Amino acid sequence: MGKLQDKVAVVTGAGRGIGKAIAEKFASEGAKVAIISRTEANSQAAAEAINAKYPGAAKGYAVDVANGPDVAELGKIILADFDHVDILVNNAGVTKDGLLLRMSEEDWDFVLDTNLKGAFNMVKAFQRSILKQKGARIINVASVIGLIGNAGQANYAASKAGLIGFTKSLAREFAGRGVTANVIAPGFIATDMTGVLDEKVKAAVLEKIPLADFGQAEDIAAAATFLASAEARYITGQVLAVDGGMVM
Repeated sequence: MGKLQDKVAVVTGAGRGIGKAIAEKFASEGAKVAIISRTEANSQAAAEAINAKYPGAAKGYAVDVANGPDVAELGKIILADFDHVDILVNNAGVTKDGLLLRMSEEDWDFVLDTNLKGAFNMVKAFQRSILKQKGARIINVASVIGLIGNAGQANYAASKAGLIGFTKSLAREFAGRGVTANVIAPGFIATDMTGVLDEKVKAAVLEKIPLADFGQAEDIAAAATFLASAEARYITGQVLAVDGGMVM
């Protein structure tokens, strides 16, 4: 029996990277997982890879989480397929970096719509089911940038800081139903997105990490599994930085 045996989880941004690692870890712990990605190809590929290890554990879906009506419709489909949702992980995120002097309104809206409004849309789509499930969990994946800010990432920092405030409000609103809501704030995690960075940039980042190493997607997946499990029943409204000591 896994830590998440017979639970139903929805994970956004699960076509690759951190989201996929979370979905796979959940499946390994006995959960059924609805994998959401922006593209059908990525969601199906991730589901197939997980099902190869854990038969029947995953099903893929495609949606732009920034599109409220589309998310609402997908929510109905997922609930029809799985009956209910116990765990919601809002991991979908994008960047559109640039100094504020040159940042367009479109760049701002693109990041805020996906990273922050996307989480709102997903919670709205599943909140009735979540509130009915004993010990349901909401886990929002933010970033240490939402805690400390970063030059050239005003939009991204604002979206992740907003996600933290959103989560704390959810924690207070849903606590009466036994639902917890927490944030994971990853530091520098080795993914496809960070892999394209210049080696000098990576070296500069390493100097700021006390543990002197980059995190792995599996580190975030482990934290998410803990927060989703019964072991974390008395933890809500918190921000768990998984960053090698980068922010403390």
